[in-house]
Amino acid sequence: MELKLIKAVWGMDETWPERFRKIAEAGYQGLETPMPAPEDEAVFRELQEQYKLDLVIQVYSGLEEHRHSLSGKVHYLSLEEQVERARTFQPILINSQSAKDAMPYEEQLYYFEKAIALEKKIGIPISHETHRGRATFTPWTTARLLKDLPDLRIAADFSHWCNVCESILPDQEQNLRLAIERSIHIHGRVGFEHGPQVPDYRAPEYAYALAAHERWWDAIIAEHLKRGEKYLTFTPEFGPPGYMHTQPYTQMPVVDLWEICFAMGQHFKARFNAFLESSAARESVIDPHGTVRK
Repeated sequence: MELKLIKAVWGMDETWPERFRKIAEAGYQGLETPMPAPEDEAVFRELQEQYKLDLVIQVYSGLEEHRHSLSGKVHYLSLEEQVERARTFQPILINSQSAKDAMPYEEQLYYFEKAIALEKKIGIPISHETHRGRATFTPWTTARLLKDLPDLRIAADFSHWCNVCESILPDQEQNLRLAIERSIHIHGRVGFEHGPQVPDYRAPEYAYALAAHERWWDAIIAEHLKRGEKYLTFTPEFGPPGYMHTQPYTQMPVVDLWEICFAMGQHFKARFNAFLESSAARESVIDPHGTVRK
C-alpha cells in the first residue's frame, strides 16, 4: 500500500504557481484545497497538468448566507453545486464539511443519503470530515450516522473530538472503532482537551496527545491494509495563526506553519513505513491460522 502525503494550502499566501512549485519540490504527492476562484481556474488547471499532483478538493455545505441553515435540503443543494464543479478538476477525493451540529436528525439523514447517492453518481470518493460545528462534531453523533448509513465514509480529524469532548476520548472506544473503519482520509493534526491544535506536537507536555492520535492513525492504516486499499491519503493539517497559538500582544506564531506541517508529514511517513514493515514481517512467518511457516 502506498502513502500519499497531501499538502493543505490553508495558510499558504503564495500565488498558485508558487504553491504548486513549493509543494512539489517538498516531495508531497498532492495538495488539498478549496476550488480556485473563477479568475484563477485557467492557471490552476495549467499547473495541474504541469505538476501532475494528486488533488483533494475541500467543499463546505451551506456556504455563505445558508451556512447557519438547519435544512438538509439547503445544505445538500450547496454540496451538489460544489461537487459538480469539483469533479471537473478530476480529484482523487472530495472532502466535505457537512451539515450542522444543531440540524435535526431527520434533516441530517436526508442530507447524507443524498450525498451518498451523489458520490455513487460521480464515481469519486467523498469523505465527510469530523469537524466542530458540523453533524460529525462528536464521536456519538458520527457513530449514529455511520450505523444508519453503511455507505457513509469520513475524513478522520479526531483533533476536533478531543476539543469538543474535553478529553483524549478514553470512553469512546466503540465509537472510535466504527469511525476508524469508515475513515478514507486523515487530517494529521493533534488536538487536546482545550483545543483542536496543540502548540507543538513535538513538545514533551503533549506526548500523551500525540500518542493517542498515533494509535488512531495506526488503526486506520491497519483497516486500509485489511481492505486491500492501494493507498492512504494523509494531510498534515496544522492551521495558521488564529488557529495556531500565538504570543500575546505581538501575535507572533509559536511555530512555523510550513515547517510543522512538513515535520508531521515526515513523522507519519516514517511511522507508516515501519507499520507496513512490521506487518509484512509478521505475515512472512505466520500463516492465516497463526502457525509459523517453515
